[in-house]
Amino acid sequence: MRPLSAASAALIVVDVQKAWDEIEATGSPRNNPHALAQIVKLMNAFRDAGASLIHIRHASHQPHSPFRPDRPGYAVKDEVCEWPGEPVIVKHVNSAFIGTKFELLLHEISVKTLVIVGATTNHCVETTARMAGNMAFDVRLVEDATWTFDRVGPHGDRHVAEDVHRMTLANLHDEFAEIVLTRDIIREFDNMRTAVAFAS
Repeated sequence: MRPLSAASAALIVVDVQKAWDEIEATGSPRNNPHALAQIVKLMNAFRDAGASLIHIRHASHQPHSPFRPDRPGYAVKDEVCEWPGEPVIVKHVNSAFIGTKFELLLHEISVKTLVIVGATTNHCVETTARMAGNMAFDVRLVEDATWTFDRVGPHGDRHVAEDVHRMTLANLHDEFAEIVLTRDIIREFDNMRTAVAFAS
């Protein structure tokens, strides 16, 4: 794992869209109720450090999906709106790399470390993290800034959201990504600023 650098790190905010509010309103149980607040903290930390933020947005082709671009759920949640100049990558499948210019953008702005947050842990977050790891990016997945929902297995067995979340993290750990907490990333930025101030 390379040290976190504002010049070569980017916060990747995956699918934090209003469609999730619609899904929750149907009664679908989820975990990590404070994930959005953690994402906001990380966005502030990256902006303060002058590091890159890249916003990923899902535009579904499925006829009844709340993520369709012509539906209200496609819009990003108000708390995580992009600032002018921050790129938005629109995808149509789970991975942010498929059918987009995401990889090209990362190379263009010399990003080597991806700090990934958003939803859901076991779908678009996981798929993007796996591909990034295979592409030799340094991937940090922030466990308290991601979330998922209960899942029903092929035989009708229900898996609670927290178990799905934890198993996904276990699958990614050390193979595709380093699993970290919000406070770990913020501490690295604080240490980096302290080092720069001491050197000057």
